[in-house]
Amino acid sequence: MMERVYLGLGSNLAEPRRQLDAALDALAQLPDSQLVAVSAFYASDPLGPPEQPRYVNAVAELDTALAPLALLDATQAIEQQQGRVRKDERWGPRTLDIDILLFGERLIDEPRLQVPHYHLQARAFVLYPLADLAPELHLPDGRRLPDLLSACPFEGLERLVPSSPAR
Repeated sequence: MMERVYLGLGSNLAEPRRQLDAALDALAQLPDSQLVAVSAFYASDPLGPPEQPRYVNAVAELDTALAPLALLDATQAIEQQQGRVRKDERWGPRTLDIDILLFGERLIDEPRLQVPHYHLQARAFVLYPLADLAPELHLPDGRRLPDLLSACPFEGLERLVPSSPAR
C-alpha cells in the first residue's frame, strides 16, 4: 500500500541547489516509490553555528510502499552518496540533509525516527515549503498546517527563483 510522505531537504555546502537537485533525482529512483511534487527552493539562515553559509531547503512529496525505517535507510544512503559526514556537531554545515517530516497518517516514536518530525512546528524553512505542496494539511497528531504557519513567521527565509523550468 502506498503512503504519502513529506521529506524535508536541506544543504549549505558543495553547491546546495545542485545537491538538492541530485537528491530529488535519487528520490525519484527509489524502489516502490514515486516522487509526486517538489516545493519551491528557499534560502534560510542556519540554526546552528552562525559562521556557516545559508541553507537551501525544499520539501518533496513522495508516495511510497517502503516501510518507514526502510525509507530512512534509503534517504541516509542518498545523504552519504552525496558526501554527508555525520558529526557530533548539531546543526552544523552539511552537503545534504533529508528528514522524514510526515509518513501518511502515522505517529512514529522509535529511537531512529520520530514522525511528525520533532520541531517541525518551529521551522519556517520546513513549514513554508510544506505549505507550497499541501496548504490545508492536517498532521496525524491533529495539528493544522495553517495554524502552525500563523505561529511561525516567514523570517530568515527567501523564496528562490527556480534554477530550472521543472522546479
